[in-house]
Amino acid sequence: MSGPGGATRPIPQPTPETEHFWEGTKAGELRIQRCQDCEGAYFPPRPFCPHCSSRNVAVEVASGRATLYSYVIHHREVPGFESPYAIAVVELEEGPRMMTNIVDCEQTPEALELDMALEVTFEEQDDTITLPFFRPAEGSQSRPAAGGAR
Repeated sequence: MSGPGGATRPIPQPTPETEHFWEGTKAGELRIQRCQDCEGAYFPPRPFCPHCSSRNVAVEVASGRATLYSYVIHHREVPGFESPYAIAVVELEEGPRMMTNIVDCEQTPEALELDMALEVTFEEQDDTITLPFFRPAEGSQSRPAAGGAR
C-alpha cells in the first residue's frame, strides 16, 4: 500500500518466532498460538505462553472474525498511510487482541462502532510480507469508504 508521494508502509522484518505468522498471512491465514498446557490462545507470536510460561505451544489458524475493541483515528500525514486512518485494537474470536488498521469503511466515529463485527482481509506488500487488516464483516451496518479508499 502506498501513500502520498508513492511512499510505502514500513515493512515488518520476520524473525524465527514470527515466521509462521508471516507465512500464514501470505497464504491468506491469520495464525495465532495456543498453549497446549493451559489452552490459552495468544498474540503476538512468542515461543512461550504468556499465561503460564509453558513452551508447549502450537500454531493454529484463527477464524478471522473479530470485534472492534478500541481505536483512534489518526489525521496527520505519515508516509505510506492515507489519512485519516484508524489505528485499532481488535479482539479475535479466539480471545487474543491485536493491533491493526480498519479498512473498507469510513474512518469516522459514526462508522467505527466499538464491538462491531469485523473480518480479516489481507494485502500483499511485497514478495514476502502480506499484512492483515480488518474490515466490517459481511452484513454489518458500517458505511463503506467513499471511492473504496483505505
